[in-house]
Amino acid sequence: MPRQEAMRLNRYLALVGLGSRRQVEDLIRAGRISVDGQVVRDLTCRVAPGQEVRLDGELLRPQRYVYWVVNKPPGYLSTTSDPQNRPKVVDLLLHVPERLFMVGRLDEESEGLMLLTNDGELAYRLTHPKFGVEKTYIVQVAGWPSAEILQELEQGVWTSAGKMRAQRVRRLGLRGKSTFLEITLTEGKNREIRRMLAKLGHKVMHLKRIAIGPLKLGRLKKGRARPLSGKELAALRQVAFAHPKPDQPTSRGRKGSSSSSRKSRDNGKTL
Repeated sequence: MPRQEAMRLNRYLALVGLGSRRQVEDLIRAGRISVDGQVVRDLTCRVAPGQEVRLDGELLRPQRYVYWVVNKPPGYLSTTSDPQNRPKVVDLLLHVPERLFMVGRLDEESEGLMLLTNDGELAYRLTHPKFGVEKTYIVQVAGWPSAEILQELEQGVWTSAGKMRAQRVRRLGLRGKSTFLEITLTEGKNREIRRMLAKLGHKVMHLKRIAIGPLKLGRLKKGRARPLSGKELAALRQVAFAHPKPDQPTSRGRKGSSSSSRKSRDNGKTL
């Protein structure tokens, strides 16, 4: 990792693989980080070339970056530790010697694509809403959401955690008394999809993430992991290091949308 000039401490810690910039701020606040022997709690602290940075007294050194794709099964936690000793996503990568952390999370009941890495800068850009990297999900919900419900999801739904909004929603098909939707997000707040749909009267029965930006889950079996290919990494970097997306109005021009676009949301096939 190059250190040609001084940089913010949280960025340095992310670059050496301790987590995303937001995650490592907790380590700084807890007084676990020292610079040249002095404990630092100031998030604005900068690290210059040649300074020694330590975590709990252990010298931090740059490490090679690794990137792993996992198909998370239901029942696994997106956390690095659990007092109840329940299965965790990181347990699927015990053979990897590097310290890994998760790029975003999936709740315990959900399944699908997760990316684990020690590249904190890439993780930060893939997860921070200002960069607008899309995450795509297949969601099975109880009932048959109307076109108006799908439009509400795209315009924004107020929940106890604030306003949440899907970037895109389309109906895939029906099965019995349930509907399959493809939902794309750019924020990824905690249980965002479940909260929005519950607010609109449709319980989520099954949720699976199938894509993070250009990275697809593909045919990776449930509970299995594989390293990211060079082509996949290049595509992710291209999206993550693009300029931040400008804010868009919440209505996103829905009043002027054509009737044909509304109709396309209603033409789901039976699954």
